[in-house]
Amino acid sequence: MDAVLAEMLLWFELYRLQENYIDVIDSDRLEAWPELFTADGVYEILPKENVDLGLEIGIMHCFGRPMMRDRIVSLRKANLYEPHTYRHLTSGLTYTRLDSDTIAMQSNYVVVQTLTDGESRLYQAGRYYDRVIRTDEGWRYQHKRAVYDTSRVQTLLVTPV
Repeated sequence: MDAVLAEMLLWFELYRLQENYIDVIDSDRLEAWPELFTADGVYEILPKENVDLGLEIGIMHCFGRPMMRDRIVSLRKANLYEPHTYRHLTSGLTYTRLDSDTIAMQSNYVVVQTLTDGESRLYQAGRYYDRVIRTDEGWRYQHKRAVYDTSRVQTLLVTPV
């Protein structure tokens, strides 16, 4: 029974990391987003079509917290885009232990985007492929890859998914 409880607790900790990630984005607290990653963490958004063909070309790549912070500063101060909100829905969180402090996890996601016209639209659907590391601050993403199924991105992608 202790092993079952330990697995449930681990799943809950990973789920909380995912929920925190989504809350930071959906509540527009993007300055906190890089802190969910390790210092050298990687964030990528790629189309499923490219991944299936072995083409590692995506639409957003951030290597390390400094690049992620730069992405947010650029979003806040330099980019011109229509104001919008995101609402994430996730499901199917599964994980595999790579070692005692490293986990590979996957989950499905859907992002609903609402623009200034007030209409909510399905913006993106896909799957997260994550590697997380246990740190002194708790679990952090070492690598987060969002692979979207949607055939195209409808508007300029400025906010992490």
